[in-house]
This record gives sequence, structure tokens and C-alpha cells, in this order.
Amino acid sequence: MFSAASLLTIILLALSTTGSPVEVSNSPITLPIARRLSALNGTINLLEQDRARAAALRLKGHTLQHGGHGVPIGNVATGYYIAVGIGSPPTTYDLIVDTGTANTWIGAKKPYVETSTSIYTGTPVSVSYGTGSAYFSGLEYLDTVTLGSGLTIPQQSFGVAASQSGTFGAADGILGLGPVDLTAGTLPDEPALMIPTVTDNLHSQGTIYREVVSISFEPIAVANEVVNGELTFGGTVRNKHGPITYTPITTTQPSSRYWGIDQSISYGSTMILSSTGIVDVGTTYILIASDAFSQYQSLTGGTPHPPTGLLLISAPQYAALENLNFNIGSETYTLTPNGQIWPRILNTYIGGSSDAIYLVVNDIGTPSGQGFDFVNGYTFAERFYCVFDTSRSRIGFAQTPYTGATTNYD
Repeated sequence: MFSAASLLTIILLALSTTGSPVEVSNSPITLPIARRLSALNGTINLLEQDRARAAALRLKGHTLQHGGHGVPIGNVATGYYIAVGIGSPPTTYDLIVDTGTANTWIGAKKPYVETSTSIYTGTPVSVSYGTGSAYFSGLEYLDTVTLGSGLTIPQQSFGVAASQSGTFGAADGILGLGPVDLTAGTLPDEPALMIPTVTDNLHSQGTIYREVVSISFEPIAVANEVVNGELTFGGTVRNKHGPITYTPITTTQPSSRYWGIDQSISYGSTMILSSTGIVDVGTTYILIASDAFSQYQSLTGGTPHPPTGLLLISAPQYAALENLNFNIGSETYTLTPNGQIWPRILNTYIGGSSDAIYLVVNDIGTPSGQGFDFVNGYTFAERFYCVFDTSRSRIGFAQTPYTGATTNYD
């Protein structure tokens, strides 16, 4: 996590629960996602935060692989906020939705309000982020958690922060949607114990038929707050996507600890990477291994733009861009030239020029062959429907009505 001084702009995607959730087949429950921009005294280098997040996730995965108990990292540069009710009657907390972490905790801003349904377990809980410069530590409670009508979870475990460092934006804490194994080691007195996640408990209590979370987005077209996507527990929303093709969670470590997959990437007809990495909507950009990025830079002709950290291209270079193809399992998911650029309407929020063209593909900071060679971040997920299926240890992808959108150049 990062200091308040360095966190100058936060691009927030807020989950709103003010309306009634939409129920679809097999009893999934859907909540709308609204994007909210919040500028704090200027701009922020999102790439710098993405790389720090990727490095921490990679390190944590290796720690778990060798018998340790690392902890996940949250990224508040791009956050998806959900209004979560805790207690009876519920107090509402705004939590960052994160597929790269599994612990849920509150107390970064608003204090926990105990009610008749609160159960104090007395168990210490602690989560560190990255190299330990940001963390929360506190005590475990069980209480009724409400995500929306039809999404009430009795006796859900969560942490209440007694102390925390780092900047969590406007969030009161984090709602973890990552694999449950990521909770190992976060209860210091019981380091081998894993904590059932919100999705685990929704499934075990029969609220949702399948232990699945799916996410869909629409590309950003305006700078002000707007509902631009949905989070669905228990299944998918059929009119939001085409045919879904699933691929198993990779067995290659450390990516296997997360929502990890095997894929190859080609720019036009040129293969630039064939390896293992993760899908993570808490990461803003698409990060690829350093050697693959060097090829991508050479093929696109992009030049580094220091204020943003991104590759800058000219209008003629944009016109000449080729498709970036993600070959996953038996399917190819094509990121069009428009999908490879940052929305120009948001250029100034990241320190860029309003009329410039910046590429969203960048360097993860390590060479290929590490078992963690790419991160398909939010800019990938806004073009392809993503299904995180715990029940069958797989991830699904599908095209959406916005896969071929051209709004980023507007």
C-alpha cells in the first residue's frame, strides 16, 4: 500500500446496493457496479501501484508454496466498492472488492458497531500488504453480513482493525473474493486455519447454488460517476455475455494460489508470451513479462511516458496497431487496438495529456519463466466477461457487447 502523500488520485469503481438486486437463473444475485472518480490533490501513477501489487502477490505465492503463510495485497488505486451491512440492525461499511485477497475486514475509517448479533471470538487477526509497509491487525468477530436483499450471511467471520497503516482511500476495509487458501496464516494463534469467505458461506448456507462470482464491466465513456458493470454471486447473467469457455486453474506455482491460468499472447501473428499468470480485477492495467513487453514495445513503436509510466503512441501508430490475442484453452480473446489504449477522457487523471494516446499493456518487472508472468487486469476484464468458479476450480471468459467498443479513443 502507499502513503497518503503518494496517493494523489484514486480511480474508484463503487458497488451500489441502493437498488434491488437482479435475480437470474439458478438463483444468482446481481449487484450493479458504479464507477466513481475521486481526485486527491492531483494525479497518481497507477502503473507504479500495479507493479507493487504484482510483486507482492508473486512473493506471497512463493511463501505459501514453501510452507509459509504470506498475505494478500490490496490495491486502492482502482477499487470496486460495495456497501456492506454488518450487524442487526446493520451499519453500512464501504469495502473494496478484491479478487486477489480472501480476508474481509473493517475499521480503516468507520468503527465497528456491535449489535445483538455480534460474536466476539477473541482471536487475533492480522493481514500485511506487500513488504509490510501497510497492514491491518485486530480481532476476529462473527456477525450478520448483508450485501443486499437475498444476500444475508449469519455469523460471517471478519476482522475489526485495532491498528492499520497505509492508505485505503475512502474504504472502511476490504471484501475478499479470492481463493480461501489465501486466508491461511492470518490468524496468528491458528496459522493453519482457513477462514470461510463470503462466497464460501453464501454457498454452504444454500443462498447461491454454485460457488461462483462473475464480473462484467462496460468500457469507460464519461468521467463522472456512472453505473458501468455488475457483480454476480452464484452464476452469470445471460444477456451480458456470449458463450462462456472455461479453463482450469493452473497447477503452476505461485499463480496456482490465485485465479491463475495458462495462456499465450500474440500481437498480430507474432507470439510474444506463452506462460502462466493471473486474472485480477484489482490490477488496473495488463502486465506482461519484461521480455514479452520489450517485444510489444518494439512492435507497437511506443515510447515511455515518464509521468504516467505508460507507452505513448502517435495517431498514425494507433491506426497501425494490430490485435492483441489472448489464447486461453481452446479459445482466443482478441483485444482490439481500442481495447489496448487508456480511455482518453481519463488521461489527465493519470498525469497524461488530454489528447495523447497511452497503451494499457506494460512491464510486470520480471522476465518470463517465474510462474507469474502476466496479470490480466481491469482493462482486460472490461472487454471480456469473467467467471470465477470455486466449485470447479476454473475461470470462464466470454465476449460481451463491449468487446469491440471504440469509446477509449473518444
